[in-house]
Amino acid sequence: MFMSNLHNDTLLSGGKSGLKGFLARVWWLRAGLFFLVCFGILFPFTKTGKDAVRAWKRPQVREIVAKPAPKPEPAPKPKPIPKPVVKRIPTIAVDADTNVRNTLKGFKLTYEAHFTEGEQASIERKRDDSYLANFSLDVTVPTPATTAEQLVGVNPHLSNMLPGLADLMRGAKVSPMYRKLYANKEARLRRDVLNLGSALTNHNFYDCETMLEITYPSTGRQVFLFQADMDVVTDGSDGDRLETMPDEVVNSTHYQPFTSYSWDKVTDKENPMLKGWEQRVRNAEAELALASTTDERKTWLRNRIKNTLQLGIEDMKQHSFLVAEHDPFIVISVDKIIAARRQEHIPGVGDYVAVVYKDKIYPAIVGDGGPTFKAGESSLRLAKEINPIASSYHRPVSTLGVTYIVFPGTAVKPRVAPDYDLWYEQCSMLLEDIGGLGAGYTLHRWEDTFPKPIVPDLEQVLDEEVEDEALIEEEPQP
Repeated sequence: MFMSNLHNDTLLSGGKSGLKGFLARVWWLRAGLFFLVCFGILFPFTKTGKDAVRAWKRPQVREIVAKPAPKPEPAPKPKPIPKPVVKRIPTIAVDADTNVRNTLKGFKLTYEAHFTEGEQASIERKRDDSYLANFSLDVTVPTPATTAEQLVGVNPHLSNMLPGLADLMRGAKVSPMYRKLYANKEARLRRDVLNLGSALTNHNFYDCETMLEITYPSTGRQVFLFQADMDVVTDGSDGDRLETMPDEVVNSTHYQPFTSYSWDKVTDKENPMLKGWEQRVRNAEAELALASTTDERKTWLRNRIKNTLQLGIEDMKQHSFLVAEHDPFIVISVDKIIAARRQEHIPGVGDYVAVVYKDKIYPAIVGDGGPTFKAGESSLRLAKEINPIASSYHRPVSTLGVTYIVFPGTAVKPRVAPDYDLWYEQCSMLLEDIGGLGAGYTLHRWEDTFPKPIVPDLEQVLDEEVEDEALIEEEPQP
């Protein structure tokens, strides 16, 4: 349309003169053309223009996108080599200038120091195995004696004292209780391996030579024979036979008024240990009333009052017990007492026993239960008969020279206090069942050492009454 109109105007105005007139009238068109020409001349010299020219001159390259190569399967990671586990022994606090060898009573200590080249100190101080002390407790578990010759090696008198020893040992077998005893010892050592001050010493570990279950061939009498040392027990109480006991015993927190062997009280005399236990109840109740007593401590005190002190007090009011200072008895481990209820050949409470040391043989009974990791323990009365210097701090026999011949299944429920003459008769008959005693050997007879009540002489009392009456008659009457 625009070009048609322009053509028409040109024709009307007559050629070139018409075109100039048109351009003169449209001034803005000329100005625009001028600026456009200038821009076209100057633009290539600007930064943007130069970039545009370079881009126009650069040959166009078609980008070829290659397909990605398939990823190779990752190689399996090698399993890490486990680092050796180094057991760190906890730090044991000791007093200044304490030599660790002084804490190893009963242990032989061997030690070495080794040094190797390492890396820088800043590296070595961070490694657990750079500065390490190793501790190893090496223990050899003993083998039980199983022959008559081995038993006689402990006590040469046995072969002459017991003529039937050879027959007795013919069918002997090691009791499972021997294996259990040393298993209990091992478990205790593992538990206390870092506390050598309380761990079993070599003396207490090797305290039992053998434990044998035997049936005598001709009579069928069962025997539980063991050889061990002899420790001392000082427990027990009986108000019927012993009305008073020393204050240090009554107030002791270690002395036990009870023994496994007990019977019903026959008098109304009070057990002398009652006062100490009743005082413990009062002490516990006073501590419970303190505001400073923690809840945990209060729970412990209540359980102690209910389950230990009060039950013990009721037991002392109803029963009497053996007294270690006066009654001859031995102690066996409580696991034997439990096993005796369901197994033959295992000694139980009240069973008769013949205790042999050197050329002496003593009648006794199994009177109490003790720790499961020990063998060989007797009452103070029996211990002092063997060795007068025996006490709770001094064992009568430190060697394994004591032979305990227990007769399982012979216990009779006690109804009254021990009768030592009856014990003598029963042990004599039981020894006959295994061949008897050899010539020149006799069974010991016990005497009753309990204090006897003072009984006044009847004749002396009558004489004193007659003298009193005579004096009254001689007095002048008012």
